[in-house]
Amino acid sequence: MCVHQHVCIYNRSHRVTIAITIFKHIPSISREFERASIARAPSDMDRFITQTEGRRDRKHIPSVSREFAGASAARASPGMERSIAKSEVRWDRFVETGKGEMVQDPLTTETGGKMEHDLLMYSPRSAARATATGIPIGDQGVAVLRGPLIVGAGPAGLACAAMLTMGLVPYVILERDMCIASTWHRRTYDRLCLHLPKRYCQLPLMPFPHSYPTYPVRQQFLAYLDEYKRKHGIRPFFNMEVVSAEYDGEYWCVRTKDTSDNVGGSMLSSCTMEYRSKWLIVATGENAEPVVPEIKGMRSFKGEVFHSSDYRNGEEFQGKNVLVIGCGNSGMEVSLDLANYNVHTSMVVRDSGHVLPREILGISTFTLSLWLQTFFNIKVVDQILLVLAWFILGDTRRIGIPRPNLGPMELKQLSGKTPVLDVGTIAKIKSGDIKVFPGIKSFQEDGVEFIDGRIESFDVVIFATGYKSNVPYWLKENEFFSRKDGFPCRPNEWKGKNGLYAAGFSRRGLLGVSMDATKIANDIIQSYNNIIL
Repeated sequence: MCVHQHVCIYNRSHRVTIAITIFKHIPSISREFERASIARAPSDMDRFITQTEGRRDRKHIPSVSREFAGASAARASPGMERSIAKSEVRWDRFVETGKGEMVQDPLTTETGGKMEHDLLMYSPRSAARATATGIPIGDQGVAVLRGPLIVGAGPAGLACAAMLTMGLVPYVILERDMCIASTWHRRTYDRLCLHLPKRYCQLPLMPFPHSYPTYPVRQQFLAYLDEYKRKHGIRPFFNMEVVSAEYDGEYWCVRTKDTSDNVGGSMLSSCTMEYRSKWLIVATGENAEPVVPEIKGMRSFKGEVFHSSDYRNGEEFQGKNVLVIGCGNSGMEVSLDLANYNVHTSMVVRDSGHVLPREILGISTFTLSLWLQTFFNIKVVDQILLVLAWFILGDTRRIGIPRPNLGPMELKQLSGKTPVLDVGTIAKIKSGDIKVFPGIKSFQEDGVEFIDGRIESFDVVIFATGYKSNVPYWLKENEFFSRKDGFPCRPNEWKGKNGLYAAGFSRRGLLGVSMDATKIANDIIQSYNNIIL
């Protein structure tokens, strides 16, 4: 029977009623479909690997890629072997690790006055060219790279590095913190877990372990990233904060400062380093800096005020009145966590938003939405999802969370605003464990006045008001990235001019990160080989 015959939607007095016998056939869209739906992404990866595996002879592959060497040598064609002969690897550009392995040194430093056959060669003359930032550079503070420069060692930067490693392209990856994925390490609460099934969140070339649950928790995801870094031989330069980056007509000139020794900027001159590369990958992500809006009277409030990036759990707030400002995924989960610790919890809903159950009859709502889009247009899919959400969660308007006029998928497509996936907060609101308030008019010394005139006392206020990109602060470029929000000017765009790339800015989560990394690596590998070979 046709799917259309299983779904009947009709309106009666502005209330939606749905009769769905589709759930009799729900196994067809369960985990079997999930495997089929995600299979498209790995197949793209396989094609990428097939294209890049046979580009070098086995003896020319550094230890970080040895596991792929056998397949590479087997697939190499005579034409490729002739190319290899023309571009013999310089083993003096490799360094020995503590385990006795040889890995490629990402920096091209000048020895003996020149480096033969290096088309991206360092020269004192080129180093003398000044850029417009006005930051002093020491005589020995310039490095010209043979490959791309990646800014950011979060999931996007790691994914790009891994894909470039597969293509045997050297790179440098800079990270301002002292660890990879610093947002996940330092700015996340203890109960955080992935909101989508793990199959949609894995990075290229390495799935999650089978032993992991469908929604890995924070520590499991961090362990996965550490193993990803180890497996692909990724060695970021930590404590290197990018101060500025601009294109000089030939290279991207990226200036950094060492944050490990530089406190308050007093040692900026002596700790500054400049990197120059034909390619610049911006992988600092959508959530680089916390956002705290300024609200009237906030400085007069005598209680504690902080951003949700500094929240870990509700244990220390027991017995206190806590107000959470914001009802996105972070705001809803922080409120839920506080309520689970028996904290007197209130939540501010400043605007309309969609709340959907994370799962519907044991199936990921995200998976279900993908399946529905294979049969219906996005407006019909939204109607179905909203009716299902109404059956499971009820009418969220009655508890103070109005819905936008556009449906959740259409709104995501047009504005990038992601629907909230509920994991228990709505039930806590209905039971009275979490109170919902409208927007804030102003702060008082001991509390808050809301726009409806109510005044309530609070001990702690937590801003779950999201994050922003920091790209406009350091990238001197106005065409590809927007100066307003630090995102590419056109949605889902990953490639700019003159070798500029954006990884992880598609507002598609970790699935978008993998897609960006694959496209970027393909493009750079082709360009790199055109120069080198």
